[in-house]
Amino acid sequence: MQYVLFTDNLADLSIADALAGAKRAGFDGIDLTLRPGGHVLPEHAEMGLAEASAAARRGGLTIPMISTAVSAGDSPHAEAIFAAAAHYGARHVKLGYWDYQPFGTLAQQVDRARAQLAQVVELGKKYQVLPCVHCHSGRFVASGGPLLYLVLKDFPPGEVGAYVDPMHMTIEGSRSGWELGLDLLAPWIALVGVKNFRWLPAERDASGQQRYRWEYVPLADGQAPLPEFVGYLKQLRYDGVVSLHSEYKGGSSFRRLTTPELLAQSAADLAYLKKLFG
Repeated sequence: MQYVLFTDNLADLSIADALAGAKRAGFDGIDLTLRPGGHVLPEHAEMGLAEASAAARRGGLTIPMISTAVSAGDSPHAEAIFAAAAHYGARHVKLGYWDYQPFGTLAQQVDRARAQLAQVVELGKKYQVLPCVHCHSGRFVASGGPLLYLVLKDFPPGEVGAYVDPMHMTIEGSRSGWELGLDLLAPWIALVGVKNFRWLPAERDASGQQRYRWEYVPLADGQAPLPEFVGYLKQLRYDGVVSLHSEYKGGSSFRRLTTPELLAQSAADLAYLKKLFG
């Protein structure tokens, strides 16, 4: 098992400082953003990942995965990103998303996403890295476990991976949908992203309907059933990369943490997560 810290919320730090912070917090490495606005820009994939990998080695850490915006074979700089990932040992590439719109065309959108994924799979074969689709929540074609299964079901597990996420799968699956989705995705599970959340009342809408919003909270305080989720991963003998997302900045967090506070909370979350995995 490798525990890595997602660098999305460490954008105010250099890669070297993000690596140092992750090491102090007890992580084995980082999940590096290589996408527009990320630590490494797509147009600088080769040089940026070279520098990041060298910094990781100096610190005794790894970069086993990168998070990208690639969603098709012709996504900007897609081939350069896959080539750099192969060259510097980031064997898992998190892909971008296929937006869902409009209502009434989902079946066709799933087919379109599968066609675009097939292009990315060919890049993965060429460079011997594994493209992985994140099981996000919200208005995405691969939202939640069952929809992601529809996208992946005809691809061999060795050619594409499912990036499962208990928070997003619980938001979309609530009582048992997360569990059923995890069951469907089991053969493809190649990455695990961990964070947690809670539902809170929001304003009533114009018709008087009570609305709710969610916010990120520390792992042990949320409504995604992490002990049960990890229990199934252990049953499946998962021993790959686990990325802790630590989404503790901005208005969706239980509290707006500073970077030092985020790293401290990440260390506490990691200790809890390691206890679950035993």
